[in-house]
Amino acid sequence: MTDSEHSSTLHYFSHKRRNLVVLFLFVLILFASFVYALQAGSYALSYGHIFDIIVQALFHSDDSAPLSAEQIVILGFRLPRIMLAILTGMSLAVAGCVMQALLRNPLVSPFTLGLSSAASFGAAVAIVFGAALTSVIPILSENAVIVGFAFLFGWLSVLFIYAISKMKGSSSVTLILSGVVIGYIFTAGVMVLKYITNDEKLREITLWLMGGMWGANWDAVLVVAPITLVCLLWLESKAWDLNTLSAGDDVAKNLGVDVEWLRFTGLFVSTLASSACLAFTGIIGFIGLMAPHIGRMLIGNDNRYLIPCSACIGAVILLLSDTVARTIFMPVEIPVGVIMYIIGGVFFMFLILRGHHRVMQ
Repeated sequence: MTDSEHSSTLHYFSHKRRNLVVLFLFVLILFASFVYALQAGSYALSYGHIFDIIVQALFHSDDSAPLSAEQIVILGFRLPRIMLAILTGMSLAVAGCVMQALLRNPLVSPFTLGLSSAASFGAAVAIVFGAALTSVIPILSENAVIVGFAFLFGWLSVLFIYAISKMKGSSSVTLILSGVVIGYIFTAGVMVLKYITNDEKLREITLWLMGGMWGANWDAVLVVAPITLVCLLWLESKAWDLNTLSAGDDVAKNLGVDVEWLRFTGLFVSTLASSACLAFTGIIGFIGLMAPHIGRMLIGNDNRYLIPCSACIGAVILLLSDTVARTIFMPVEIPVGVIMYIIGGVFFMFLILRGHHRVMQ
């Protein structure tokens, strides 16, 4: 082995070790955020008491015994809400990371592509007309209808963007503007549904559109968890192909990657993961943009590490934002979407100023 090869090998393993350390640190931060979120709230409980409640529920549960107030708070409200926030943050972050790699555009995310608005419209349709559909097809549950419609309309928006990305001469600006147009169109559709529906459904749609974890329960977690985990594992298995794609379509094809199939399936799986979560949380923006950018600042563009790192960062951002949203004005809660708009705006002002500074240099 030559000195140059030896130096390259040392650099590779040093970079790999650094990435694994960063990833491990974010896993620890996510666990610490999880523990803090369990304790934070208007109903004060010690960490020891919370640990006893969870251990008892896992290993010494008695279905016949009534739940105490503390058990209801932890097991019935905080824990499913925390789990849904983690799963949603992971899904949106990984979807943004993969979409950026597939379309080679750093501004792409479920929010900027109009997927969030389209999924919102689909979920609103399910909320308004879902009862009629479930009565016709009894095998369908209300949650299944909401997830299905959210995915269907979210996928339609992504198909539109995919078609534009294949057009000769399409640019990053064209993609983003197309996403904005899609967002306006589906937002108009949601407004029509809000206008024609009754007061109960109107309130449900309005709360849902604000973006929040108010509807979190174990049923939602049981629907979202398997979809999220399967999608994330599949996307992680394509990390090498995504890395190859960064060198260009022609290079990827010469190395044996089916580029068109990778883009199609990657966008499909990303849409499924994000739509399933958005169907229960409403519109939550910027995570799919922020998490991948933060990950690239820390570990670079290697998708083998960037995808899991983005997942952890997205989960931490959304979990802490939701904790702030439900505790900052206790006992009143504010929509987590408001917190995300503030954080996202500040973060991208930083990116703009950072980019402007580099241009000036």
